[in-house]
Amino acid sequence: MPTPETRAHLLISCPDRTGVVAAVTQLLWALGANIVDSQQHTEAEDARFFMRLAFDLEGLADGMDALRQAFEPVAQRFEMRWQLTQAARPKRMVLFVSKQDHCATELLWLWKRGELQAELPFVIGNHPEAADWTRPYGIDFHHVPITPDTKPAAEARHLELLQGKVDLVVLARYMQIVSADFLEALAVPVINIHHSFLPAFIGANPYAQARRRGVKLIGATAHYVTPELDAGPIIEQDVHRVGHRHEVEDLVRLGRQVERTVLARAVVSHLEDRVLVHGNRTVVFD
Repeated sequence: MPTPETRAHLLISCPDRTGVVAAVTQLLWALGANIVDSQQHTEAEDARFFMRLAFDLEGLADGMDALRQAFEPVAQRFEMRWQLTQAARPKRMVLFVSKQDHCATELLWLWKRGELQAELPFVIGNHPEAADWTRPYGIDFHHVPITPDTKPAAEARHLELLQGKVDLVVLARYMQIVSADFLEALAVPVINIHHSFLPAFIGANPYAQARRRGVKLIGATAHYVTPELDAGPIIEQDVHRVGHRHEVEDLVRLGRQVERTVLARAVVSHLEDRVLVHGNRTVVFD
């Protein structure tokens, strides 16, 4: 009888060629696995093949190493980049926050309800008041103040808290730019959320700038963080129609709604192993 402990996710990216699907599925069949979901996509531009499989296999919890060893010859044969994870093992996720709480509290609420497959050991913030809205969830809060002069020391403290203890970092409206050195040293995915007015309306008060231009759509973008500011692979986006009757305060309120739902969807996709990065793009399976 399948249980959460028997479920695994396999993500594959490789050159598109005949026999990839057959080789993978035949191997899983030979090992006694039952495939419960399979999705695939081919990028015509560069003939790159992407696949996500979910399957059940008895004894998975004690057999992950053996399963990886069995799959390695197939992966080498087809020049695959691949990832195999046990669905029942939650990823360790840490939120970075500043003063705005809407994105973080959405994720905390989903986590509390058991709708995020993640462990949430602590939250890091650069303003002490964030502790007030993490405390009700029983999660530790680490205050690490940061200024332009103290940024290297602050990031060193971040790494001290995080390295070896986290699988994903989420910048939940963390109003600081993380450095390339920090990203390299951290070596785990980082997801960011921001309004979708970039690059048209940068700097302070983007919603006021947008209203002066009479925008008709506001939105949000969630993406993986790279050294190039706000230019990493996009995971999720959404928009909300607005019009001349909307004041700046309305745009801000609606923007927050979009931001928190877009970030939540992006985080869920990552936690459920539904995202494959392809250059500066992503393939996100349903």
